Amino acid sequence: MSDVVIRRFGDEGDSIGDLTALLHRAYAELHEMGLHYVATDQTDETTARRIGFGECWVAVKAGRFVGTVNFRIPTLTRGCPYLDRPDVASFGQLGVDPEHRGDRIGLRLIDLAEKRARETGAAIIALDTAEPAKHLIAFYMRLGYEVVDKADWKPTNYESVVMAKNVELDR
Repeated sequence: MSDVVIRRFGDEGDSIGDLTALLHRAYAELHEMGLHYVATDQTDETTARRIGFGECWVAVKAGRFVGTVNFRIPTLTRGCPYLDRPDVASFGQLGVDPEHRGDRIGLRLIDLAEKRARETGAAIIALDTAEPAKHLIAFYMRLGYEVVDKADWKPTNYESVVMAKNVELDR
């Protein structure tokens, strides 16, 4: 695993196109399930806009993106009553290249987001995912996240669950 480096996107002249391609690969299985996550087919312009609302982190192996997450501080976390709280940070666009699932890259990216939440003074970190994606909900629950709200983001074709975890307990 030491051959995977996690760093901020843009630190080395990174390509938005390469990041978009990673997101497409990472979300392809969800697309095949009929779930229209924005990341399944977003354009480079959409990728740039979405990462502009937070800190984009990438996992890099042999010069290639193999994972990503976008962390948002509390003042940039919003969209439903729970997310609008001043003590809630969030992360989104978590994606791992299918060839590298099982390498703990996703867990490392989530750990990083939780650490950044603590460092920025948030008490809670939240995420959202499609309610029909039961495997993802179960995964996050194993990590200590609980369903706390629902949201309907357009242009998705599903209702989302908002899940949260107290990060103050980890201090």
